[in-house]
Amino acid sequence: MNRIKEVLDEKGIKQKWLAEKLEKSYNMVNSYAQNRRQPSLEDLYKIAEILNVEAKELLVSIKELN
Repeated sequence: MNRIKEVLDEKGIKQKWLAEKLEKSYNMVNSYAQNRRQPSLEDLYKIAEILNVEAKELLVSIKELN
């Protein structure tokens, strides 16, 4: 599980913008944001860099899931 959607909302950034910066389709980024699909570690780090956050901030901790 990830927090990509929450971080985008917190920063006021659109998924379309992230898709362009990440050089991925909007549908792929939307799948990440909706947790239908998880980004690779490489893409997770790219997303974190683009959003100027630590990669761990994009992840949901196991404690939060329980």
